[in-house]
Amino acid sequence: MPNMNRLITGAESLGITLTGKQMAQFERYQHLLMEWNQRINLTAIREVNQIQERHFFDSLTCVLATGDLNDRTLIDVGSGAGFPGIPLKICFPDLQLALLESVQKKTRFLLAVVDALDLTKVDVFTGRAEELGRSADHREAYDWAVARAVAPLRVLVEYLIPLTRIRGYALAQKGIGAEREVLEAEQAISLLGGSSAELIPVIISGQEQPSYLVKMQKSVATPNQYPRRAGIPAKRPL
Repeated sequence: MPNMNRLITGAESLGITLTGKQMAQFERYQHLLMEWNQRINLTAIREVNQIQERHFFDSLTCVLATGDLNDRTLIDVGSGAGFPGIPLKICFPDLQLALLESVQKKTRFLLAVVDALDLTKVDVFTGRAEELGRSADHREAYDWAVARAVAPLRVLVEYLIPLTRIRGYALAQKGIGAEREVLEAEQAISLLGGSSAELIPVIISGQEQPSYLVKMQKSVATPNQYPRRAGIPAKRPL
């Protein structure tokens, strides 16, 4: 059984006390990640302690912005190997979670994790955020729309804000360039119905520079012309 002390300590620093069941779920998740990573490219991080710190704990730092996510709805856009959505779901079992990933091989992994960890109230979608953001079932349907390392912020907000309900939030995990990205994205945030972005620093032990959570509340409905067709936000950012 892998040593999970780094994850336990990190979670406690965020006010999260992991139960025995949750620890077992993280252990199983870690095992599946390492096993599947031999067949498909899920992550360049293969060392156990690094998985706990740079994937699991990093995902959980979202609680600095979200607080308790039980009984909330959250969509993880560009979920990849399930970060940050699945670690948040493990810690908040009553979270209604949607995982959106465009690469089918990765969605097969996500489905395998959901099944192996016996997670309920989780939907996995293969597709693009631009398409889901125009769907009546998903547009302005979520309390939180979150993403980690998907695109520059001025592109990312066109993926996230249309999915967020009015008075809900878009949340982006960003690195040291977060302040510059927020300045560049101000016009796009406003156009899409969002209000001013809040930067929340995340200090991780052993990390020289802080990372940031960019939290944006949605104040009015997103205009009907957004999001634009798949691929256009990345080619022609707002």
